[in-house]
Amino acid sequence: MCGIFGITGSKNASRLAYVGLFTLQHRGQESAGMVTDDDGRLLCRSSMGLVSEIFTKEELDKLKGRSAIGHVRYSTTGSSDIKNAQPLFFNSSLGALAVAHNGNLTNAAKLRAALQKTGAIFQSTTDSEIIIHLMARHRGKNLEDTIAKNLLRLEGAYSFLFMAPGKVIAARDPYGFRPLALGKLGPSYILSSETCAIDVVGGHTVRELAPGEMVIIVKGRLRFK
Repeated sequence: MCGIFGITGSKNASRLAYVGLFTLQHRGQESAGMVTDDDGRLLCRSSMGLVSEIFTKEELDKLKGRSAIGHVRYSTTGSSDIKNAQPLFFNSSLGALAVAHNGNLTNAAKLRAALQKTGAIFQSTTDSEIIIHLMARHRGKNLEDTIAKNLLRLEGAYSFLFMAPGKVIAARDPYGFRPLALGKLGPSYILSSETCAIDVVGGHTVRELAPGEMVIIVKGRLRFK
C-alpha cells in the first residue's frame, strides 16, 4: 500500500498536494508527510495520523513553494514510528533531498547489512532509506543519473518520488508492480499513485509511467529516461 503524490509549478502546491493526499488516504492511514520547494529551500512536515489532522491551514501556510511531494503510509516494512513517516528528508553530499516511496524491496535486508558494514547509519527502519545510502556511495554524473544507476540495485516493487531544489524526479520499477500516473493541471505536472487524485485536484491524466521509466521535471519541462 502507501500512496504518493507530487505537483510542480503551482502557486497552490501544498494545498493541491493536501487534496491529493486526502484522496489517497485509503492507501495508508498510519502517517502522512509533505515536502515543498520554496525557491530552493526544502520545507518538511510529517506526523503520525491522518492527512486532515496533520495539515491544518496553519501548517499548509508554512509549506510555501511551487512544488510539493507527499506520502501517506501503511507500514509493510519498518515499525509504526514517526521516524518512518515519509517523505524522508536528508542533507548529504548530494545536497538537500527528499524521497517518497511506495513498494517493498525484496533484497532490503541484504542491502542494509552491506551498507551498515561500510559505515552507513540508518535513521529509520523502512527499506525506503536504502536508496539514499546507495546514492551517497555510487554517484553518477548528475542526480538523475545517480538515481537511475542505483535503482538497478533494487529488487522488488517500487514507485519513487524524489525532490531536490528546483527538481522533481519520479521512477517506477522495471516490472510496473506499483502504479504511478502522470497528470496535467494547467502549466503544472502531477504525479500520483492513483488517477483519482489527479481528477479530484482538477487535473487530467496524461498517462501511466511505463515500467522502468523515469521522468525528470525542471522549470515546467519534462524529460524521460
